[in-house]
Amino acid sequence: MAGTSLMDSLFQRSLDDLIKGIRLCPPGTEPAFIAKSLDEIRREIKLTDPQTKATALQKLTYLHSLHGADMSSAAFHSVELSSAAAHAHKRIAYLAASLSFNPSTTEVILLLTHQLRKDLSSSNHHDVSLALSTLSSICNPDLSRDLTPELFTLLSSSKLFVRKKAIAATLKVFEQYPDAVRVCFKRVVENLENSDMAVLSAVVGLFCELTVKEPSSCLPLAPEFYKILVDCRNNWILIKVLKIFAKLAPLEPRLGKRVVEPICEHLGRTGAKSLVFECLRTILTSLSEYESAVKLAVGKVREFLLEEDPNLNYLGLQALTIVVEKHMWAVLENKELVVKALSDVDPNIRLEALRLVMAMVSEDNVNEICRILLGHALKSDPEFCNEILGFVLLTCSRNFYEIIYDFDWYVSFLGEMTRVPHCQKGREIETQLVDIGMRVKDARPELIRVARDLVIDPALLGNPFVHEVLAAAAWISGEYVELSKNPFEVMEALLQPRTSLLSPSVRSVYIHSAFKVLTFCISSYLKLDRDDASHPSGSMETEVSESFSDTEHENMGVSGEHMVDSSRKRHLTKEAITGLINLVEINLGPLAGSDEVEIQERAINVLGFIRMIKPKLLGPLDNIQGDETKEEINIPEVINLIYDVFSEDLGPVSINAQEKIPVPNGLELKENLSDLEAICGDVKFPLSTSFSLVQPRMVLEKDDSTSTSEYHLKEDSEPSTESTSLLAEHRKRHGLYYLPSEDKGKTISNDYPPAREPKDKAVDEADDDLVKLTERSLVRKKTNQVKPRPVVVKLDDGEGSNVVVTKSDSKNDLLAGAVQEVLRNEATASSSRNKSRSTTDLGNSIFPESGRRKHKKEKKHVSSEKRKEESEQRDGPKRDGRNRKHKSRHRADGPLNVEVQSSVIPDFLL
Repeated sequence: MAGTSLMDSLFQRSLDDLIKGIRLCPPGTEPAFIAKSLDEIRREIKLTDPQTKATALQKLTYLHSLHGADMSSAAFHSVELSSAAAHAHKRIAYLAASLSFNPSTTEVILLLTHQLRKDLSSSNHHDVSLALSTLSSICNPDLSRDLTPELFTLLSSSKLFVRKKAIAATLKVFEQYPDAVRVCFKRVVENLENSDMAVLSAVVGLFCELTVKEPSSCLPLAPEFYKILVDCRNNWILIKVLKIFAKLAPLEPRLGKRVVEPICEHLGRTGAKSLVFECLRTILTSLSEYESAVKLAVGKVREFLLEEDPNLNYLGLQALTIVVEKHMWAVLENKELVVKALSDVDPNIRLEALRLVMAMVSEDNVNEICRILLGHALKSDPEFCNEILGFVLLTCSRNFYEIIYDFDWYVSFLGEMTRVPHCQKGREIETQLVDIGMRVKDARPELIRVARDLVIDPALLGNPFVHEVLAAAAWISGEYVELSKNPFEVMEALLQPRTSLLSPSVRSVYIHSAFKVLTFCISSYLKLDRDDASHPSGSMETEVSESFSDTEHENMGVSGEHMVDSSRKRHLTKEAITGLINLVEINLGPLAGSDEVEIQERAINVLGFIRMIKPKLLGPLDNIQGDETKEEINIPEVINLIYDVFSEDLGPVSINAQEKIPVPNGLELKENLSDLEAICGDVKFPLSTSFSLVQPRMVLEKDDSTSTSEYHLKEDSEPSTESTSLLAEHRKRHGLYYLPSEDKGKTISNDYPPAREPKDKAVDEADDDLVKLTERSLVRKKTNQVKPRPVVVKLDDGEGSNVVVTKSDSKNDLLAGAVQEVLRNEATASSSRNKSRSTTDLGNSIFPESGRRKHKKEKKHVSSEKRKEESEQRDGPKRDGRNRKHKSRHRADGPLNVEVQSSVIPDFLL
């Protein structure tokens, strides 16, 4: 074996040879070379020669770091090599251990405990340093418990760089084994008085991390941190101390009052930008109630914004983002710079500026600011464009549209956002359109108009990012169809040929909305027929129309006013209803055989409804021969029932409603759906079927008695837009499937909004307007409103308040409890004399007012203690022995006890 080991060592490739071999590999052969090298390493690492094992571990470490090779199998060999006498071998072993050890190799970690203890107690400070670094990397509860005594000794090492590493390792040990606080915490506190900047930086960094986890546990050490804040001139140490005070100041107001002055001195004296920014953040987050300090900080923030360095500009904007919630004036003073940053080339700066602009939005300027930002979105790249749209949607919908006064404007604005070329916020726009429709009744007429403009535009059907918006528009068109001026035009849009481009889920919404529109038109036709005794349909239609009571006219609300309108009456004729029904049959007929279940089911429902009512509703015009059982169906009752179902007003539902429904007994919810993809991976689902429309001659052959004139509807007397709209092209190509205008000689205007052509302004003019608008952001309400704000329906069960339950970290809780217990025990275990002296000194140093108020009382207390000690010294030997024992205990603790006493905060901070 020795011979084999010697030969392997002689011909073993070094790390340099491995690197050269990888670099010289031809393209595509590198993985094979690495695999071969790993096989050699696995053979070499098992040899007993330390040099061979060290070289193998070194190569494996390199392959793990750069090529992701697995080195978990090298854990035991790392433990073996760590006992080598050579420091170079020990360094390689500890590096490999820190990379290869993980929770699955806990048993192997325990094998390293003895070697770590030996190296931590070594006289070679280089070995001690290696052991401390490894302990920080692989620390677990068992190692922390076993090595706490050695760590306690190293916290007072004469080698300062060893003490620095020991302090850094202590934080990891505290996290894994909170009971170590009771042993090592005093030694850590001692180092707060160390004059070496490296040691002081390490211990302040430790307390900075502890303060982040539990600020109240470090509050008694505030005097020590205050001394460092005043005396230290090291910028990095001051930054950490400022982070500590940013957490401690909210816990004790008098502490903030004391530290604000030295922080302002550092802010005005230093030229280091990192320290200046940390001072700014501390003042703006934790000391914002001090106006003078905030004004000084805002002045420094403006200097950041005026710098040419984009990094400083970003920090300045970030500082304003912190202060905007409490001090809006700070942002308004720099609004020109904030608005200018919207056009910056750096996307991070633009994003921070956008946050600040949206923070200045109020109900007085929301309309103008949103329109200007929409202009910025049109000129921006797709990513920032969607950031603008997202912030606008989030701000306007905050707290149930709190800042929206004119909902007609906002609904129209949502329609304009849909036509932005790079808009990818379809889901958010869809949610708000539907939500406004359910919550704000006064906004429904404008919703109907906007929804009509969206569904009637064929160009939008080709943009998959706005399909969700089209689904909302189709739902609104069907849900509130009684508010539509021309429901027949809406039906054209819902059944236009390009709807085949929609996804199955959206297309099913279109079909169901068409069902609602069809039901409304038929029911409205029957209601009007009651007042028309000379209707050509005779007694049958009169009987059908009389089935609707007068109370139903009252329930229709606004629709009753539209029904008496002459233009609506001209639409609701027998020929128009006949053409509408035939249009639905032609377009939905092929969908009855669709492979998509939702589309097929909804189409069959609509066609079944038409086949049921068509013979009696249209009479001899569309007489379909069938069995006599159809005559027994009460058509008026069926239409009345369906209309009542669709006319029911839908309201908002709380997001917490599902949680209030009890789970039925015996219900088993399976959570192993992760295997569903593996089970159904080979199943190929068919794509959505696109159908070719039925030719006109085929329809005519089906029912020869129906003339082509019956497919036409009488148009409204108002000017139409079909001559120049995008929909007109589809009318020409598919004339049968649209409802053409009867008056073709009239001059027709274009009120169809073109797709994706919103208006915009110049960038400079928009920025100037935006600066002017932000000046009105502090005004809460307009003084001359034309009409009151619409009522927004809100639920009373805490709707919109998502309660986030956070799980507390048990280790952090134990660590904070251990720190507090140590400080509490030290405060109570000291003698009254030392306690009164330290409290008096502390009160004079940090809180001089409280120290002066208690000075006389504490002086009397000290004198009484001295008299008590003199009387005890004159007593017998038994008392004297007990006194000597008590004093010896204090001498054993020595300066450690004094240090802890100097860190005890006054009683009102405990």
